Amino acid sequence: MVERGVKSMIRDFFGVVTRKQTYLNLTYLLFSFPLGTAYFIFLVTGLSMGLSLSITLIGIPILLLMLVAWWELASFERQLAIWLLGIDIPPMESRKITNQKMTEKLKGYIKNPVTWKGLVFLFIKFPLGIFTLIVSFTLIALTITLIAIPLIYKTDYVNFGAYQVDSFGVALMVMVGGMLLGITSLHIMNALAKLSGILAYHLLGSTWPTSIDENDYTYIDDVEIEEDIEEESSGTKTEATMETEAEIEEVDDVEAEKDQKA
Repeated sequence: MVERGVKSMIRDFFGVVTRKQTYLNLTYLLFSFPLGTAYFIFLVTGLSMGLSLSITLIGIPILLLMLVAWWELASFERQLAIWLLGIDIPPMESRKITNQKMTEKLKGYIKNPVTWKGLVFLFIKFPLGIFTLIVSFTLIALTITLIAIPLIYKTDYVNFGAYQVDSFGVALMVMVGGMLLGITSLHIMNALAKLSGILAYHLLGSTWPTSIDENDYTYIDDVEIEEDIEEESSGTKTEATMETEAEIEEVDDVEAEKDQKA
């Protein structure tokens, strides 16, 4: 039992190198810093301009445009997390809103908690991207340096504290340590990607509403309702209705035959 557990741990440790998800996670983290920086600059500039001009009423349309813009950016981040991190995030809207005026849609955005949680996510993306960049480049640089020790220990002064690498055997040991550090770094990157996925799941997915205003949603097209009313009043039947009735009659005939056999 213990031996099997040890083998499983070893397999999990080294298996990270061959997993496709590892490199999808790295791709996601690679884009975190530039995207987070772009979001931060865009949001700070747009919101500052809108708030400063809101006294003259010019800022109100700017703020509304910013609201729609950060909703779309949050939607993009949600899709990016689904595609690259492989997590299942609920839709940003709990129900699809149709046949609404622009003012009603804006009202729906304002009432939706995901709108504001999405804004928080976009702002968090910036410091998280910086942290990810620092950790990633530090680990990558250190890993590459350790792996390259057998090639540079003779031409460069390499030491670790008071200990100097002065032989090929020691250099090989350091190189193996660098490889192990590289594999450990992949696990650290996966952990950072998992953290980003948790934030995306909780901030970019809808868990509302507890109650629904029926005036905000359209489930049946008005034209279909009018056709049904006209059909009932005139006594005429559409082709779709006749096909449905024929299918029902066919099912009834099959059930009747089964009853007779029984």
